[in-house]
Amino acid sequence: MALSSRNFILLEILFFVIFALGSKALALQWTPKYAGPITLLLTLLVLTLYMRLQGRKWAEYGLKPLVGVKPKLMVLPQALLVAIGFVIAVGTVLVLANVFEISALQKVSGGVEARFGEVRDNLPKFLMWLGIIWVSAAFGEEMFFRGYLVTRLKEALPNNFLSTVVAILIPALIFGYGHYDYQGIRGVVLTGMIGLSFGISYLLLKKNLWPIILVHGVVDSVAFTALYLGVD
Repeated sequence: MALSSRNFILLEILFFVIFALGSKALALQWTPKYAGPITLLLTLLVLTLYMRLQGRKWAEYGLKPLVGVKPKLMVLPQALLVAIGFVIAVGTVLVLANVFEISALQKVSGGVEARFGEVRDNLPKFLMWLGIIWVSAAFGEEMFFRGYLVTRLKEALPNNFLSTVVAILIPALIFGYGHYDYQGIRGVVLTGMIGLSFGISYLLLKKNLWPIILVHGVVDSVAFTALYLGVD
């Protein structure tokens, strides 16, 4: 790929990252609780329209059609591998936090309770947030941070191991930072490690987002169900 084409892709990536983070920063002043989902979906809408003008589809970025029975059945064992990576990523952070007594990584931010505490014993709010996390987090975050960012960075950078590491690492760092406003440093590190794990899985699965979307949605659903039931 010509240098000018690579530079154009990098500028494109920079625009959409700034658009996503900038619009969220503005929305936090208006609706802190729903700023993330609203601005992520807005970013995906603009990105989808932009891609359509270029003749590109989300199938190129991981939403591959699962034609036939075998591809559909393979999602479950593939999701198991993604889940193992997720457990390793989260477990590593928690173990290191306890071993080295890193208080910033041990204490859950009060922002989590402020944002999601309304779910506890409140069925309508619980069902509402389940819908939001599947649409915005499971699908939206994976489409943007893994499907779009990892793929486009791979296309913009030279085809070597170091570039692949960078293409996985940068989206993971942005993904982690995107959770700072209500999860603090602990959330940045945890979600950053999860983003790293999901990015690796995305490439190992040959850019197939379905298993990652499934794991992301199930993990968040379990967390919200525990919150709804008052389980610590």
